Amino acid sequence: MCHVDATCALAMGDPVGTTLLLEQFEVTETSKKFEKVTRLHCRLCEDSYDLKLDLDINSDLYPLEASDRFTLLLTSTLAIDGQPTGRNDTGPSLLDQYDYAMHGKIYKWKQDNTKAPIEVHVSYGGLLMRLKGDARHLQKL
Repeated sequence: MCHVDATCALAMGDPVGTTLLLEQFEVTETSKKFEKVTRLHCRLCEDSYDLKLDLDINSDLYPLEASDRFTLLLTSTLAIDGQPTGRNDTGPSLLDQYDYAMHGKIYKWKQDNTKAPIEVHVSYGGLLMRLKGDARHLQKL
């Protein structure tokens, strides 16, 4: 089990030096989990490698439907300069550049054998995310 801060931002942009994952996904299917929560089932827009994403979002704040595309950024800090951030930080941050953001913890890293895909599970205060793909592409997490 690994506990790493992971901030999820849905929009365009790439902070310098703090990017854990930056990819564009296409929503292939949605399912309603609760009144305001939608689970997105997604695949990479480019077929350069296989990476699957299941992501719960607050659909009142950021509604997405099947065939919509978005950019997912996982970063270790919200500071534009890459420095660690605290709860009371003020001033400009990556949040100013994004439409939707969540803060969470990686709580599970699963790989059945050395050649199997890795599954990374993240909790964002009850909203969940699962990334499944080759270890080479998820190694920064």
